[in-house]
Amino acid sequence: MQFKHVTLDIDGPVAILKLDHQEVMNAVSMDMLGGLAEALDTIDEKRAEIRCVVLTGAGRAFCTGANLQGRNNPKPGKSNAGTSLEVGFHPFLRRLRNLHCPVVTSVNGPAAGAGMSFALMGDMILCARSSYFLQAFRRIGLVPDCGSTWLLPRLIGKARSVELSLMGEKLPAEKALEWGLVNRVYDDAVLMDETMKLAHELANGPTVALSLIRKLYWESPENSFEDQLNLEFESQRLAGSADDFKEGVTAFLEKRPAKFKGR
Repeated sequence: MQFKHVTLDIDGPVAILKLDHQEVMNAVSMDMLGGLAEALDTIDEKRAEIRCVVLTGAGRAFCTGANLQGRNNPKPGKSNAGTSLEVGFHPFLRRLRNLHCPVVTSVNGPAAGAGMSFALMGDMILCARSSYFLQAFRRIGLVPDCGSTWLLPRLIGKARSVELSLMGEKLPAEKALEWGLVNRVYDDAVLMDETMKLAHELANGPTVALSLIRKLYWESPENSFEDQLNLEFESQRLAGSADDFKEGVTAFLEKRPAKFKGR
């Protein structure tokens, strides 16, 4: 399925959401954000079938940030640079956070500015060895946005986050792995194969529980210990009432692989 600068492919229970504006290395315009919204609408409509989403980029880049050449994008001195955030970027990020299933980001090239934030939204973040991350905002006199000042300190600590943002230097995939920013790094030629292998493994898992797991970790940083205990209790109650829990226990007792249905 083709939307504005976005491609959506369905591979069984896995949806591949691809940023696809290769002429500008998949830089994000308001048109692309509209395409992403439509693609997420389709994913939501097929939520009973889609049990994992892969977010990646077409061509040689993952996403190089906001498209400064876009006709609908704010121009310096002529508009509020934050307006496009609340109108376009934030709704997409909120929907990605609240998605009903795990999200795998497959970083196939540069992930800069907003593109870095998009990459960090993955529950699992996989990278090509040649890829890199870049907090590019300071290069054009802006501040980090799209949630990066919330995500980065929680992933790699304040010192490294501030340095990336103030200096605007590239962070290679291997160093990102060393810092604990991403999960896995693969040779470029096998990245997509490994991504799909992992995505299908997640999609064939107990996705009711997996959805609750991602919610627990998203909410954990803002919760007190007591709040988190309460959330775990409520989440376990929901997971324990799912058919997948019964199947998991039965399979364990029968010493066979579980056949989860995502319900």
